Amino acid sequence: MLADKYPYYLANKAVYANAKLEVTNKYTQEVATKVAMADAQVIDEAITEAVKAQPLLNKMPAYKRQQILEHCVKRFQERFDELAYALCIEAGKPIKDAKGEVTRLIDTFKIAAEEAVRINGEVLELEITERARGYRGMTKRVPIGPCSFISPFNFPLNLAAHKVAPAIAAGCAFVLKPASRTPLGAIIIGEVLAETDLPDGAFSILPCSRDGADLFTTDDRFKLLSFTGSPDVGWALKAKAGKKPVILELGGNAACVVDHDTDIKDAVERIVFGAYYQSGQSCISVQRVIVHQDIYDEFKKAYIEKVEALVQGDPLEESTFIGPMIAESEAKRLEEWINDAVNKGASLLCGGKRDRAMLQATILENVPVDCDVNSEEAFGPVSVISKFEDFDKALKEVDNSQFGLQAGIFTRDIYKANKAWDELEVGGVVIGDVPSWRVDNMPYGGVKESGLGREGIKYAIEDMTEQKLMVLRTPS
Repeated sequence: MLADKYPYYLANKAVYANAKLEVTNKYTQEVATKVAMADAQVIDEAITEAVKAQPLLNKMPAYKRQQILEHCVKRFQERFDELAYALCIEAGKPIKDAKGEVTRLIDTFKIAAEEAVRINGEVLELEITERARGYRGMTKRVPIGPCSFISPFNFPLNLAAHKVAPAIAAGCAFVLKPASRTPLGAIIIGEVLAETDLPDGAFSILPCSRDGADLFTTDDRFKLLSFTGSPDVGWALKAKAGKKPVILELGGNAACVVDHDTDIKDAVERIVFGAYYQSGQSCISVQRVIVHQDIYDEFKKAYIEKVEALVQGDPLEESTFIGPMIAESEAKRLEEWINDAVNKGASLLCGGKRDRAMLQATILENVPVDCDVNSEEAFGPVSVISKFEDFDKALKEVDNSQFGLQAGIFTRDIYKANKAWDELEVGGVVIGDVPSWRVDNMPYGGVKESGLGREGIKYAIEDMTEQKLMVLRTPS
């Protein structure tokens, strides 16, 4: 069960300042609970306290940061069912997917605990000329300073964890703005962090309106901004962020190429999962499926059968695969995109009907390239299928996109696999599986409109730390 009210966290402390933010059950559309919201004054105070806490974090030894992360792992395991239930309610995520996300939250903190004690420097050979005789250099990595984090609604636990966990490992104070539609997971993370020995001010978790959140971007006391969300918002924030480094994890309309030598049954299973898990609300959800003409008809038949068999309904039911989209307005938007494609000549192979925020799992064929459902990020339960004859042209079709996050290539030809890896303009190429696959220690991020920088704990720690050099002269 959920509590009646939840606080925000200001400088490590729970504050029940108000109950302004209503969090709805995304399936029933009823108010499930209420959360305190921060205003600009509270955000300013959080930044001030983060700046005060940073010198203490700079001195905190690696083993203590590791112990804090290990405590979080233990408490998340103990609160597993509570976290999954909250996620199911606030995000409308089917309970199986919710449990999977809690598992990834735990994995992410475990990885961060391991990385906290191996943030290493190096010894540099500086005697490269006679002038440098007797000199040697050493580097270490030091915390960049207080960080600003803005996380999205679709993975409220794990995508917040990919900011929070490396910040703790690196020794950075932070202020997190969770998505207003799904703040509960971040607040529960705050409850657990409040049990630790982090110095006062080391973290604040502040649900707030977009209008009141300008300081997350513009305040120069923050030394890094990490944002996950839509491209339009992300690039606008980068333009306003000033001199601080900015990490952007943005959108995609990921493609899968299915070559003629593919195990069709396996490819169908994986692509159905990749396109429709958590109702397609993932930036690496399979949106475009490009299938070799020799197996196209067989693939299409099996694909339609599998998608039509997906169970849609209450996210709390174990059998449910398709739950509601995050809001009825989003379901309406995607329904309009589907209808627009059909009006322009596309074939609706299955789905397409909407009931409030519930949109049926949908497959479209013969979609004109410039239709939104093909060229933009759908972020819902829809995929577009097409056929190809030449592998090189299929790769060009994958790249015919403003986005470049990840791509999936089903082929048994190692030369084609390498060609895809060499040539595709994406952040990651997954061979023999869907672009929706991710494990939490790998470098994850995109190019083009899909963003800047990489997540994955080790890589995030690199962004959240700076190299500091010492040069040592030994007199001759």
